Amino acid sequence: MRLLDVKAVLDREQSIRGGTEWEVEILKEHDDETTSYAILSHRWGTEVTYEEMTGLMEMPERKRVKVRQRDGYQKIIKSCELAMKDGYAWLWIDTCCIDKRSSAELSEAINSMYRWYQNAQVCYAYLNDVDQPSFPIEQNNNKFGKSNGWPEWFVRGWTLQELIAPKDIQFFNKDWSSVGNKQSLAGILEQITRIPHDILRDGSTSRRPSIAQVMSWAADRKMTRVEDRAYSLLGLFGVNMPMLYGEGKKAFRRLQLEILGESNDQSIFTWDPYATIGQDGSVLADDPSCFRDCHDIGHVASEKFIDRLLMKYVELPGLGNVGRIQMCLPLIPSCDSPLVFRAILACTNSDGNLVTIDLASRGSSFDRTFGTPNIDKAFPVFKTVYLTHREDTNEIPRCLTLDDTSASYHGFTRRGAFPRRITNDTVTLSSLGNDLIVIVYANDDGGSRFAVGLGNYLRQGWVQITADKCPPNHRDASTSSLDFAKDAYKLMWNARAEHSRCMPKRRETYNYMHLCRNFVKHAHFPRSIWAANVTWGAWDRGNLHVRVDVVRCPDCCVGPREWRATTNNRFGLDMPGLMKMDIYSHELEMGGKRVKLYECPVG
Repeated sequence: MRLLDVKAVLDREQSIRGGTEWEVEILKEHDDETTSYAILSHRWGTEVTYEEMTGLMEMPERKRVKVRQRDGYQKIIKSCELAMKDGYAWLWIDTCCIDKRSSAELSEAINSMYRWYQNAQVCYAYLNDVDQPSFPIEQNNNKFGKSNGWPEWFVRGWTLQELIAPKDIQFFNKDWSSVGNKQSLAGILEQITRIPHDILRDGSTSRRPSIAQVMSWAADRKMTRVEDRAYSLLGLFGVNMPMLYGEGKKAFRRLQLEILGESNDQSIFTWDPYATIGQDGSVLADDPSCFRDCHDIGHVASEKFIDRLLMKYVELPGLGNVGRIQMCLPLIPSCDSPLVFRAILACTNSDGNLVTIDLASRGSSFDRTFGTPNIDKAFPVFKTVYLTHREDTNEIPRCLTLDDTSASYHGFTRRGAFPRRITNDTVTLSSLGNDLIVIVYANDDGGSRFAVGLGNYLRQGWVQITADKCPPNHRDASTSSLDFAKDAYKLMWNARAEHSRCMPKRRETYNYMHLCRNFVKHAHFPRSIWAANVTWGAWDRGNLHVRVDVVRCPDCCVGPREWRATTNNRFGLDMPGLMKMDIYSHELEMGGKRVKLYECPVG
């Protein structure tokens, strides 16, 4: 992707204001997977094109003045100033980073745009029609009459993916003052867009919405070009297709055919559920607006569908041939998970033994998986399975938000991680295969250190803590923390099945409001007054927040303790651990008794 050099843009603007002619390269090619960059989301007005931005210094003085007076140019300068203030050297803006004279470059950009927003470290959403110092929390048809009573940014087609894809969105008003972020505004954003707040806060890592649900979010959004009604949805469904401006509504039908080539989700056929349109003929919809009433329609996997029909002997037509291979294999179940099996293949190894592979169920199909140590010695059962043979482009890794700031209160600092580094306090775990990352903390003065392992085993998240004394010469050994991390990684990896089984399971309480669970792992450091508390959100509810605390723990425990559970209110602010989220209490199970925790008054 082509990115703006923030410093070069600002330096060039400063030279123009100073009356000097200073030519510099302001756009450079970079890899979005490895580059830290900010990105802008905005409503188009009088914009500056790629050609004008790169040729600004070559323009006649009068034309240059007019270009610099445009609202679009001021957005570029203000965005660069924000990016520099936040420590980002690179910035992407769609108006001037794409050379729209090239149809090939435009097509590539549209097919890549969702990924570009997803990989950005921060997204600045500029609300040019909000002139108040705070985010509007009530519908105002007098002020926003042309956009259903909300800022116009929320009714444009392209901004749907720009709202969902980025992990961090910062909203700014007309004067470029901050009015909130996606995390803190998730509740009001759900009211505006009908996108569930858990997807806004955690992306689609917690649960994947159905095709009909995603289409419903786009139903009332507006586009200048009718083809963009389809093109703006490519990234949300993980599909690609060439741009053919001029094809009109055919673009949306072509999009649905591309989706059907990658998914067996039959909710795509559920448009117009109440027959308000009543259009006979094609099973495909003409426009996203046909899905307006589909926000509650979910996808049911084929085997669950059969169970509900009480017809397990019936094989659903059309569900086993899209991106999958149908085979009948002898399977042996795993001891660790009912979703994992060992399949015996009709081939042998060099010793003459039959070769086996491990398969993990993903609803109606099976993936290849590795590292399944415990398999029962049982008679295999022949079963017809569908084996995935296409990469799932919609699969999103589990992104855990790590909060370890309170550990520093007792002198413990993060010293490193293995087998990969952590950036921006985000830990990424594969949501398909088994994965583990170990993070090391140490206190130089106290001579203590501990490692926190965050893992995924057969789609079950797990946490483990191990502690040790720092070696006497730890201040001189730069590799000490890395060696400790490697040793901890080896121990935890070999015992990952056991760690996964020991994780607590989410339990509902008498209060339906308490649907989100947090669990606290406590581990005492040997020969020390310190202990670690790791708070872990419920994996199956999409609460992917991890908090690492260090506490004084003299003579209170002997080694790792069992997990304890807390409850948070699902509609409150998203805060991990034992912190109160809203006006509701938290609960903690201690010694079999339920204890309520309330927020202390401030001021």
